[in-house]
Amino acid sequence: MIERGLEPEFPDAVRRELAAIAGPATEADARIVDLRALPWCSIDNDDSLDLDQLTTSQALAEGAVRIRVAIADVDALVSKGSAIDGHARLNTTSVYTSARVFPMLPERLSTDLTSLNPGQDRLALVTEMVVADDGTVSGASVHRALVRNQAKLAYDAVSDWIMGVGGLPLPAAAVDGMAAQLRTQDAVAQRLRARRHAQGSLELETFQPRALFEGERVVDIRQQEQNRARQLIEELMIATNTATAHCLASRGGASIRRVVRSPERWLRIVDVARQHGVSLPKTPDSQALESFLAAQHRADPLRFPDLSLVIVKLMGAGEYVVERAGATPIGHFGLAVLDYTHSTAPNRRYPDLITLRMLKALLAGTAPPYSLAELEALATHCSQQEDAARKVERRVRKSEAALYLEPQIGRHFDALVTGRTDNAIWVRTLAPPVEGMLVGRLPRLDVGEQVRVKLHATNVERGFIDFVIAP
Repeated sequence: MIERGLEPEFPDAVRRELAAIAGPATEADARIVDLRALPWCSIDNDDSLDLDQLTTSQALAEGAVRIRVAIADVDALVSKGSAIDGHARLNTTSVYTSARVFPMLPERLSTDLTSLNPGQDRLALVTEMVVADDGTVSGASVHRALVRNQAKLAYDAVSDWIMGVGGLPLPAAAVDGMAAQLRTQDAVAQRLRARRHAQGSLELETFQPRALFEGERVVDIRQQEQNRARQLIEELMIATNTATAHCLASRGGASIRRVVRSPERWLRIVDVARQHGVSLPKTPDSQALESFLAAQHRADPLRFPDLSLVIVKLMGAGEYVVERAGATPIGHFGLAVLDYTHSTAPNRRYPDLITLRMLKALLAGTAPPYSLAELEALATHCSQQEDAARKVERRVRKSEAALYLEPQIGRHFDALVTGRTDNAIWVRTLAPPVEGMLVGRLPRLDVGEQVRVKLHATNVERGFIDFVIAP
């Protein structure tokens, strides 16, 4: 982290400020709506403690559903210019590794006082949206509220229940009507998902191995799989981020947007599709690319994560930019939306905290908390620090994999060729899901070929894993 310009520990000034905070934020403001009685729930990873968002739904006429998404009002305790804000502004994001989380905010805030914990009253910004039975969104609005999480739920357990392979999680079963809530929200998410993909939102499956620890020992590495509960939250958060961007634009204010530009290397993407027997247009077309990816996912799910990675690299990384009301938006090519900001994770991402403050100023009718020049500098800084954090997380994942495999030198694995140059070939083993390089005498292999390899060497410090072709 230090090598990448990130600050791993909180400075003394942050600790002093933290000690002066007596408890969660409270405000006496008639504009804050009391929504604590609604059946709110959170769905996150099993071990997540920094809860940024809650969801609830209300059935309307003709198959429409009102969705409410509550986002933690982190700004109520973390004021702009404070020492706590300064550390968050430097790192701009929490850094997640399997062994340790380096939170953007002190844990007493992010996992307690500003977290939407079950059974606790918390201030929040609530986005309300009406989703029609065809997946169109209308009537979006944002307001401040007081909320209470009724059920803390986890992705895998909720997904198993939705898919009929597990029981209703106990925290949900303890709340009257929560089962119906989850069914409704899942149905709405699938409507939103279907509409996004019809408009060209890309179906991608990235390689996300996760190390499992027992004490100091890595005991397994597993791929984090997409499931229905993850899709539920993903779709509702995308809708919220789009509604937030529209809200800021409608009030005439500038905002930090999350964009993925139209791919400059589109012709290289066309070449990749041609290798799979598919012709894409010569100019960027997200709907055509989505059709190609969806077909490949169905035809070859084993190799789809590797194809996804190639496409992601060719599209280029997402970035933060400042957009003014009335200007032509750059948009998010991968999601097939024009207006998109990050607003749903202010405990974990600084751009979301910026957006939260901009929204609160609009709602209060006060001057924006950031000047245009400040927003532009922050957009560039947040993009750079997000890239730095991503590289740190990737480096640690590689070291985790090397640590796990270190006692297994000489073991044989089935693997897929994931990349090659004139001088190197990379492979991904199927179980456990780890990546490494082929060394020694290299045969002629093409990307996508399945091979049998033997683990030759590991270097935990550098995160290197070397394989040779099995005899």
